[in-house]
Amino acid sequence: MQLAGKIDRAWLDEEIAPLYSDKGRPGIVSRFAIGLLLLKHMFGLSDEGVCERWVYDPYFQHFTGLGVKVSIVTTNACSPGGQFVPHAAALPGNPYDGRTLRAAIEDTQHLTGREIERAYVDKGYRGHDTPKPRSVFISGQKRGVFGAIKRELRRRSAVEPLIGHMKEQGHLGRCYLKGHAGDAANATLTAAGYNFRRILAWFSMLLRLILAVLMIANTGQPTPNPAP
Repeated sequence: MQLAGKIDRAWLDEEIAPLYSDKGRPGIVSRFAIGLLLLKHMFGLSDEGVCERWVYDPYFQHFTGLGVKVSIVTTNACSPGGQFVPHAAALPGNPYDGRTLRAAIEDTQHLTGREIERAYVDKGYRGHDTPKPRSVFISGQKRGVFGAIKRELRRRSAVEPLIGHMKEQGHLGRCYLKGHAGDAANATLTAAGYNFRRILAWFSMLLRLILAVLMIANTGQPTPNPAP
């Protein structure tokens, strides 16, 4: 990470700019292309090997400049439409997770108009700076965890498949917009798209139920339960 911060990216962009064309498909960001070449020779990897390692190595991702953290807040309890995402924000600069929790909670409360009673986070948020530390429960925590809190803490892992859906069905896994403003817009739009998909799925299920009731009323014959 220290090496990534000492490279003069502006100078590299100026030197490489003449090699790029203004026509056709936009080129790959120079930091990413040069970063992969440097990592390839630093660690003696093949073209395929450096790409495979980049996928799972956060240090490689940070060095090439494409890895941007995104803060995701989701509801703990499932509503009729599923779990929604009331907050999503890009976090440039790779900040420590614990220093981002206060802002995430405050933004979510401001957006929803509701105070968050309890927050459930993973172990990366140890040492957080929230004003109500006793209302924050960390994965694996034993002290003060019982009853409803214990059940809700077990549900914290449900955010992982939710993030997976946002990557596969949305654009959380790859941002095609430029700069920090593009990262911020991509995170917000991905969350909005996810929420709208949940609403449409709920409306679709509701419509099937209404049609089933109407068919029973018209024919007097029961129909199979609609698929969820």
